[in-house]
Amino acid sequence: MSEQTQNPEQEVELNEEISKMQADVEAAVEAADQHADEEQSPEAEIAMLYAELEAAKQTIADQKDGVVRAAADVDNIRRRAAQDVEKAHKFALEKFANELLPVIDNLERAIEFSDKENETLKPLLEGIDMTVKSFNDAVAKFGVEIVNPQGEQFNPDFHQAMSIQPSNDVTPNTVLAVMQKGYTLNGRLLRPAMVMVSKAADA
Repeated sequence: MSEQTQNPEQEVELNEEISKMQADVEAAVEAADQHADEEQSPEAEIAMLYAELEAAKQTIADQKDGVVRAAADVDNIRRRAAQDVEKAHKFALEKFANELLPVIDNLERAIEFSDKENETLKPLLEGIDMTVKSFNDAVAKFGVEIVNPQGEQFNPDFHQAMSIQPSNDVTPNTVLAVMQKGYTLNGRLLRPAMVMVSKAADA
């Protein structure tokens, strides 16, 4: 029997099939290697999960801090608004009260410089005096208080020194005389008292 041989076409087809199988094997090996590289050990996966947990905790903490800060800002705004409203209520009469002060001053001067020995004027002076007291009582209801520091220590926050007088009878910086009364509105100075202040007498 003669030895059977392959024809050239069959040999070419066989070589192509072998080459294709080799390429498939190489691709499979490469994919397996890549998959092996991507797989992580259990320790690495746990470490990654812990890192993600810590990142989530930090995000929650940051958001909580932001909420607390926002609440504090709102509380501060509410407090300032309440204070502004309170101040507006307390000092809304400031301009009106300042307009009344000269009226009270004039009534008091009318009494001070009048002839108190004149029997004819006594009923009139008594009426003026009652009017002054009524004025003072009325404004006091709205927080206006008189500053009349006769005999007190000089206080530059509420008194204005118009003159200084040497004196051996009182300690220095004592109010010797009140030339014009002062007034406050709910503790805020409307007008300082104009006063004469003592100093140590010259030796």
